[in-house]
Amino acid sequence: MKIVAIGLNYMDHVRESGATPPEKPLVFTKFTTAVIGDGDEIRIPRAITERVDWEVELAVVIDRDAKDVAEADALSYVRGYTVANDVSARDVQFADGQWVRAKSLDTFCPLGSELVQVEDPQNLKLITRVNGEVMQDSNTSEMIFGVAELISFCSHSFTLEAGDVILTGTPWGCGEFMEPKRSLKQGDVVECEIEGVGVLRNPVIEA
Repeated sequence: MKIVAIGLNYMDHVRESGATPPEKPLVFTKFTTAVIGDGDEIRIPRAITERVDWEVELAVVIDRDAKDVAEADALSYVRGYTVANDVSARDVQFADGQWVRAKSLDTFCPLGSELVQVEDPQNLKLITRVNGEVMQDSNTSEMIFGVAELISFCSHSFTLEAGDVILTGTPWGCGEFMEPKRSLKQGDVVECEIEGVGVLRNPVIEA
């Protein structure tokens, strides 16, 4: 299993972060040691990071090996969809200049355990709540590169294997880009919900 993550893939997130929209998918990875399940604790290592952020994402699980897949055929390679939270250590992310370490700290990839089928992955409501307060509220229609295009693009660069997970990006509402900034802390509870897909709920503790 590998985790293929996509950065800056929602126009509303591009706008809030002041970034330039990417011309092609921005691919990085999260290490599999970051994966936890629904109900498991997000553990913040305070010796490493002070600014930990939430990112609700539609996760796509690949059903069979995919290489050089046409966009028109790409959705036939999907086993199912689930909810992910691309937890990010923003201070580490910006200091490193690349994203893998900041997004791969242990417990920084909560992932739903139930896979569901959806009719249209480009029309799903996404919400993040922290302690019941809505932080992110958007729709997968805001994606710059849709699920089919992402699968095709990735498969032309490297083989996607059965069980691989693609995290398709996050919409606006990240704490790092609020005024003032907001970060996760001891005692918080993060809920990431995607319409028709499920709810991912994780408590936060400080290690």
